[in-house]
Amino acid sequence: MNQIYTSETINDMPQRYRANFINSLSGYKSANLIGTCNGSRHTNLAIVTSVFHVGANPPLMGMLMRPHTVTRDTLENIKEQGYFTINAVPVNLYAQAHQTSARYTPEQSEFDHCGFTSHWQDDFAAPFVAESPMAIGLRLETIQKIEANQTELVIGRIERVLLREQAVEEDGTIDISQLSLACVSGLDTYHQASGIAKMAYAKPDKAPTALKLFNTDQ
Repeated sequence: MNQIYTSETINDMPQRYRANFINSLSGYKSANLIGTCNGSRHTNLAIVTSVFHVGANPPLMGMLMRPHTVTRDTLENIKEQGYFTINAVPVNLYAQAHQTSARYTPEQSEFDHCGFTSHWQDDFAAPFVAESPMAIGLRLETIQKIEANQTELVIGRIERVLLREQAVEEDGTIDISQLSLACVSGLDTYHQASGIAKMAYAKPDKAPTALKLFNTDQ
């Protein structure tokens, strides 16, 4: 039988224990490096796991940023410049990506200190990560404060995607399994996910049907 954790139980947890517990509840999350720069083109790179799809028409993605109680170079740069990049973390670079969460000074670029290469496109005002197999350039659409905990919801409009063409299937689906991307559970545990199946569109009068099975022992 599962253990029951009530709101009282959770509130009584030590602060760091509670943070680890709650952050683990959402399961696997994508590992992404957010690339930004300030007006002097001084670069910043930060790992963020709260990235999600908002809509396809227009093409929007969002992410949650922690409360702005201390200096947040990523958020400040996005507000100043209006552009940012979301760069998927490859499995072989998970340790360097995690290191970007260290508290470097605003004068120190995580690109330089964590072993990543900034890739610029002349007409885009934020750096991409050259080592990322899937990088997305976004223009800031809106920032909304979540009153419940003062986090900030950042929504950007997709303006370009840098991606290997062979990873895009005939129906437009990106075969993430081809890209060997890292994912995260909790705050600091990294995983390599594998595909199980690609399913057909679900209908009430039709049994679940797999269109494609991946190599799996399950």
